Amino acid sequence: MQGRWIASRLPAVAVLCGIVAAVFWALLPERVPVEVRPVSRGPLAVRVSDDGVTRIKERYIVSAPLAGRMSRVELHAGDPVVAGETTITVIEPTDPALLDPRAEAEALARVAAARAARRAAEPLHAQALVAVEYTAADLQRARDLAPSRALSHEQLDAAERAWKTAVEAEKAAAERVQITQYELLLAEAALLRTRPTDGSGRPEDWRMEIRSPVGGRVLRLLKESAAVVEPGTQIVVVGEPTDLEIVIDLVSEDAVKVQPGNRCEITAWGGERPLAGRVRLVEPRGFTKVSPLGVEEQRVNVIVDFESAAADRPTLGDDFRVEAAITVDELDDAVRVPLAALFRHGRGEAVFVVVADRARLVPVRTGRRGDRDAEVLEGLAGGEAVIAYPSDRVADGVAVIGR
Repeated sequence: MQGRWIASRLPAVAVLCGIVAAVFWALLPERVPVEVRPVSRGPLAVRVSDDGVTRIKERYIVSAPLAGRMSRVELHAGDPVVAGETTITVIEPTDPALLDPRAEAEALARVAAARAARRAAEPLHAQALVAVEYTAADLQRARDLAPSRALSHEQLDAAERAWKTAVEAEKAAAERVQITQYELLLAEAALLRTRPTDGSGRPEDWRMEIRSPVGGRVLRLLKESAAVVEPGTQIVVVGEPTDLEIVIDLVSEDAVKVQPGNRCEITAWGGERPLAGRVRLVEPRGFTKVSPLGVEEQRVNVIVDFESAAADRPTLGDDFRVEAAITVDELDDAVRVPLAALFRHGRGEAVFVVVADRARLVPVRTGRRGDRDAEVLEGLAGGEAVIAYPSDRVADGVAVIGR
């Protein structure tokens, strides 16, 4: 009888227990879903990062050494060149300028005047030769008569003076003939005109071959078509495309932390694995650069040499974009907390540590910071679980659940 009574009451008891459990569960505080990350111990690298561009260490701009007519450059960007062997272009003398009718008439008149001057100078030279012969004979007679005292010393001196004067006059007349000859050649040269030529009649000494000063490849054509060029005209840029360095423009407050010899990791260059590099130089002078947001920033160029072999980056060329991270400090053993867990608290920083499924506010003091973690000097010992990116629903003592 009693057993049947208990059995009949069992469903009601089960329902009552369920109701009590539901009420108890409803009265429990709601647990906030959070992202939990561990506090660990290990090495910590402090790095500064920014975009950079590659550039060839030594590039050479080949220029025209003299004025002349440059032949067309048959090379193209990327073509290989051999130092001292590959001909870049040939420079030949330019043809004289064409003459208009007035200039041609003036040139013809100058030629006629030069010929007339030469014709006038030749008889004068002949007269000077006759005078030299006459004075020489007169001087010889005076010298023959001088021992017999038939001629005075004054007369002998006058004969010698006349001969010397005649000799000098003859030299001047001869020079005058040469001058008129040169003036005639100069006047006739002005009449030279441009004539079609295939170049076969030019002496080889008139042509200058411009050869590549270094081995490598053509990087850029600055002047390709045939043209008349002046001295210093830039023609091509050549260099060795595998001999690269990286230029990273860091903000000045990051650049002061960088020292020559710091390691550098190069990523986002297009390859599957990062490349290794090392800082060679921090330039001593900065410059102003406007950021994409329109803010003026003081930047400093940092030069990085590749340590990875050229075979590891065969497709990387000049002026390619890369991302570089320079290690400026390293710790072998540090308590590391994720940067995502830190937030401002009063005048310092704090984290939420998960203890027995509840968030506990723990003030911390941090030191050096890496890309993802910060060094903990006080507040954490390692091994704790902290909440990353805590929302405004998370507070000290709030029940939480990891997601």
